[in-house]
Order: sequence, then C-alpha cells, then structure tokens
Amino acid sequence: MTDFTQQPAWEKLSGLAKSISDTHMRDWFNSDPSRADKMQVEACGLFVDYSKNRVTDEVLGELFTLAKAQGVEAHREAMFSGEAINSTEGRAVLHTALRNFSGKPVVVDGEDVMPEVLATLDKIEAFTASIHSGEHKGYTGKVIKQIVAIGIGGSFLGPKIMTEALKPYTCDAVKVHFVANVDGCHIHDVLASVDHEETLIVMSSKSFSTQETLQNTLTAKAWFLGEGGKQEDIAKHFVAVSSNVKAATEFGIAEENIFPMWDWVGGRYSLWSAIGLPISLALGFENFKGLLEGAHEMDKHFCTAPFESNLPVILATLGVWYRNFFDAQSHVLLPYYHYLRGLPAYVQQLDMESNGKQVTLEGNVVDWQTGPIIWGSEGTNGQHSFHQLIHQGTSVIPADFMLPLNVPNQNDTHHAMLASNCFGQTQALMQGKTFDECYADLEGKGLSEEARSALAQHKTMPGNKPSNTILFEKLDPQTLGALVAMYEHKVFVQGVIWQVNSFDQWGVELGKVLGNQVLAGIQGEVESDTFDASTQQLISRFRNANAPT
Repeated sequence: MTDFTQQPAWEKLSGLAKSISDTHMRDWFNSDPSRADKMQVEACGLFVDYSKNRVTDEVLGELFTLAKAQGVEAHREAMFSGEAINSTEGRAVLHTALRNFSGKPVVVDGEDVMPEVLATLDKIEAFTASIHSGEHKGYTGKVIKQIVAIGIGGSFLGPKIMTEALKPYTCDAVKVHFVANVDGCHIHDVLASVDHEETLIVMSSKSFSTQETLQNTLTAKAWFLGEGGKQEDIAKHFVAVSSNVKAATEFGIAEENIFPMWDWVGGRYSLWSAIGLPISLALGFENFKGLLEGAHEMDKHFCTAPFESNLPVILATLGVWYRNFFDAQSHVLLPYYHYLRGLPAYVQQLDMESNGKQVTLEGNVVDWQTGPIIWGSEGTNGQHSFHQLIHQGTSVIPADFMLPLNVPNQNDTHHAMLASNCFGQTQALMQGKTFDECYADLEGKGLSEEARSALAQHKTMPGNKPSNTILFEKLDPQTLGALVAMYEHKVFVQGVIWQVNSFDQWGVELGKVLGNQVLAGIQGEVESDTFDASTQQLISRFRNANAPT
C-alpha cells in the first residue's frame, strides 16, 4: 500500500491546512448562512452537528478521498465478512457478529458462527430470567440479590459504563457491583457489603488466568468459603465468562454456568458478548438486547451510507485532519449527562489501545502521528477546571459534546441550564472574543488606559477551536448501542488510514508478562538480579516493608 503521506490527497490536504490557517470559523458562518444545515448528519437516533470544525467542503472532499485511497471500504468489507484482519494474531475481528440481527451467516474459517452467537444470547436471556424470577437460588435456598462482576479492561469497563449510563433502566431484582482493580481495598469493601448467601460472583476472563481477575475471584472464593459456604456450593454462587472450560470447572463452576468467549472478539469490543452478562442482570435482557440492536443499526449505517453522510467516517477523518495537519495531541469527550460520565474512559481504552501504534501493517515504523490521547469528563464540571486550557491554551484540542434532549423525571430548569452550558461552550470555542470586544466591555470600569488594554489582552479568547455536538432524543439502550458502535467504527477508520493494526495490544501483553515476573521476584521465586537495578531496588524495599516482624 502507498504510505499515508505519499497519497495525492495528503499533499492537497497539507496545502489546504496552510491556506486556511489564518481563517476564522466565525467568518465562514458569517459568509455562509447554510453552513450548519450542510454540515450535519442524523442517523440511528444520533444527530451530529460538525459545522464548528476548521474545514471547508474542499477539505472534507479531500479527507474522504484520502480515506478511500487508504482502502477503508475494502477493509470494512474484510472485517464484516470474517477475514483475519488482525494480522499479527491471525484472527478475525467480529464483534459486529455479536449484534448481527440480519439473519445472514457470518463465516470464520469456513464455519458460520451465528448459531453459537444466537445460542449464547438465548443462554444469557434464560440465566437472567432465572436470577430475576428467583428460580436460581443460593445454597441455603435464598434468592440472589447481589451480583459481584469481576473483570478488568474491556471485561470491566464495558459492562460497568453501559450499566451506569442506563441507570434509569435498572432492574430492581438485583444490585450489581463491579470490581477490577487488584488493589485489595476494592474487593474487600464490596464483599463486606453483601451477604454471601444472596450473592452471585460473575468472573469474566477469556483465559481464566488474567492476573487481577483471577486473584480477585480467588479472594471472593475464600470469602465465600470463610462465611460458611462449601466447595460444592460454589456452583450456585459463581459463574464464568471464559473459553477455558477446564480451569473454570476445576475452580468449582458448573459447566452449564460457563458462558463462551471467542478469540475473534477483542477485550475492548467484548461488551456485546457474554461479557455483557452483568448488563443483562442489571438492566434486564430486553435492554441488553436493545444495546445490541442499536449497535447493529450503526453497523448498517456504517456499511451503507456514503462517506459524505457516514457518521463514523466523518468523525474519523476530522480526527485525522487535526492529528496530522494541526498537530492535535489529544481529543476530549464531554458528555453533558451525568449517567454518561464514564464514556470518556470507555472510548479512551477503545481508541488508545487500538491505535496507539508506531508500526504499520507491513511492519514499517510510521513517520506520521497515529492515535491521540483521549480524555474528558462530564459537563458542567469540566467548565470549572480544564475548559480553560481548551479556550485559551496553545494546543488544538478537538472536542465532542454530547447531550440528550430529554431526561426522564428531571426538573426542566436543570436540563435547560445543562443544555445552555453545552451549547454556550461550543459557541464560545468557535466564536471566541476579540481584543476589541473585550476592550469595549471594560469601558467605564475606572481603569487607566494601560490597565484596560492589559486586562483586555488577558480576557481575549482566540476562538476557532473545533468541536462536534452530538444530540439524541434520550439515552435509551438502542441509542447508547449506536453511540458506542459509532466510536468503534471511527477508531477502525482511523486505524485503516494510519495503516496500523487496531486489534492487537502488544504493549498490554508485555505489561502482563512483566507484572507476573516481578510478582515472582517479590514472592522470592526468582533471584532479584534477574531485574534491572531500579526494579531490584523497588522489589527489595517492598519486601523489607512487608517482611514478618
């Protein structure tokens, strides 16, 4: 493939970036009253206004040309058809099959995976019903009222954040607690708050050996046995989402309570699989299925909409525009909805684990920028902290603002104030405030000419700061599913353009390996001189601090 920077569209975009560098967005709005109407797309319950971006029709056209030249369409077809596009691991990438309601087969290595996918959905539905109805009881005959979901990474973030975002849809039958951190404080606090006779542990680990997840599950097992349960009772209180049936059954989990995982589902894309069992338990199966249905609608939109009206493609190419032609180091997500406050962390893992790469699919070191830093917080809290940097800092920081138009059971004044802040921030970022405007505002304030001029300089807002505004009628399961899938496909498109494998994570794997080696050093199972001098010193200090007295 022709390198990213060698494409004709790259050269044209480089020239366009220079030609508009001194142009202000407010001038475009003033000269073109139809700009907002032209730069908006509505699909799958989402309305996206991208008119507050430093782009012209010509820029957008060249960005779409670049995406096509880099093979986005062919790569998209390869992903959905089950080809092994995760080239470094020889795997297909088929999280989209987990929400495939088209009735069409999805073939991997000559086998249609859809029968097993649909059978797993049926199993999730049946198990959820057995918990909610009280049919599934603990070993003393009590119904299950508490769920402790143990995972890490995508096995934790996806279920936790989706459940949190859909809190208004929570089922009253059970309360779900999420544990990921291997820091013992968390698991001990959660276990101290529940009755072991009424508690179900859901352990999510494809290998049944992820260090943090396994240790937390072993701690939960020790707690259960210490509270009076016996080994044979574990079958009624522990279930697993794992492909390692042997390890799970040896642990004591009944084979019928083991939910499958597949190697063609990456962790950060796994909430659509049985990893989403805690979502179903927390919200009810129909709401979990609604998430899948919303994502499926976005899949169809992504596969069929022309680039000019394709939400993931538009957002992806805008991100490439700022990352590669404006040196934007980060991208901020700003949900103006309290229950959606976890989304920045979810997209952070999705984006940075996928496209934080420096080698192309062909194995060459890139000489262009790839994945940005993803961060953010809920509005309006961020306005009183980091928004200052976005408004007057020296970096270009593209922003995505998100707002539901309606929130059930909320005071109208609260929501109107929330919306006014959301829209006001996007306006202020685009429009800014000139020195002359600030100087005029200070008239009659009793300032000397020198002080007035100096203060006006400090109050000047450059504006011309890019943002997208994403609106939706309300955050129901279908809309949330579409929103998450939109970001998944955005990341995919950017990975194709940057020529990287968005579906491996060797940096994460190295961390796991070294963590296990250091643990062996701490426990005295390997000699300390195995490690570098700094790590030796740290291990020694830790061992001395924890030595028996």
